[in-house]
Amino acid sequence: MAHDQQDSKQKIVYVGDSRVRKNTTVYTPKDYSAYPGKSEAFVPNFLLKEWMVGAVVLVGIMTLVMAHPSPLGYPANPTNTAFIPMPDWYFLFLYQLLKYPYTSDQFLVLGTVGIPGLAFGALTLAPFLDTGKERRFYRRPVASALMLLSLAAMVYLTHVSWDHYQHELKAKNIIPEHIKREQDLKAGKEVPKAGGNKNKPIVAIVDDKDPAFELYTKSTCVQCHGKDLKGNANAGVPSLRGIGDKYDSAGIMDIIHNGLGQMAAQYDYNINEVGLSDGDLQAIADWLAKQKAE
Repeated sequence: MAHDQQDSKQKIVYVGDSRVRKNTTVYTPKDYSAYPGKSEAFVPNFLLKEWMVGAVVLVGIMTLVMAHPSPLGYPANPTNTAFIPMPDWYFLFLYQLLKYPYTSDQFLVLGTVGIPGLAFGALTLAPFLDTGKERRFYRRPVASALMLLSLAAMVYLTHVSWDHYQHELKAKNIIPEHIKREQDLKAGKEVPKAGGNKNKPIVAIVDDKDPAFELYTKSTCVQCHGKDLKGNANAGVPSLRGIGDKYDSAGIMDIIHNGLGQMAAQYDYNINEVGLSDGDLQAIADWLAKQKAE
């Protein structure tokens, strides 16, 4: 290159080096056929295999759905205080996690947002944090250890949650509604469908002019059993028509005090929240004892 620093308008001339040869060949990657048994065409070979695997998985899922249909729940009963709500099995580990002191109460945000967000955030960033080329799990100790630790924690929390639920049912002597209905169905105790027994006499309300009937409509009893005393067979709430054939006044009062089956005790709530007195509840029990089929 020739250049005069005093004359800025002087033309610059670049002189090439003849010793450097210009590469005129173009690199063309080998076709997949050059690697027999190690590679294949994406379309249609690889894509067809993926579709076949997806079809097999889909058929398997559809077979399970048809063989074990998802059961529909029964109508909710908001007055059933004995009911123990439980999430689906795949959320049991999070359900159990929220029972611990450090993830509940004043740490509720940590349990519901912090820990799950940290776990899913780490899973999202895993491809960027673990950039090693090794794919064998025993050659990736950190990633494999975290994976096994997460699986072990989920299995443990799921087991503890379900075990605690079973002990709670046993302690409170509660039979889940779907199990109880299945047992009643096998024992032939299921309520007959509409039109199944047209000749069965309808039990009428006895002495609906009694002042105790007005007290009954103010109590919590009416929320489940209804103003017509028919209850709700679909929700497992028995009818109070003819209840006097099973219980006397003292027996009904004992149910109000202590509850029965899935029905919780109603005495304190009626006294403290509804505003009824002990005499009012006794009058309701006496009136219900009159409800007989004859």
